[in-house]
Amino acid sequence: MSMKIWWAINIVWLFIFAAGAIFIGVREVDYAGVVQTPEVRMVSFIVLGIVFLIVALFQLILLIFIHFVKKGTTNTSTKRLS
Repeated sequence: MSMKIWWAINIVWLFIFAAGAIFIGVREVDYAGVVQTPEVRMVSFIVLGIVFLIVALFQLILLIFIHFVKKGTTNTSTKRLS
């Protein structure tokens, strides 16, 4: 996986979370028919934030993995050429 793909995936995730935050912020009644009070919206934002942190942690681990794999393949290929 190259860095360009990693950045593209992160931009898609950012749009998904932004759309989720906007959706939570503007809705007045959820699908169960519950009126969205400020307390219920705050809980929804907290849940969205927890999901965001989990995805961000996974993406950070993936970035570290991509960096070390890319660094490892670059070093082995230059050693073979020497």
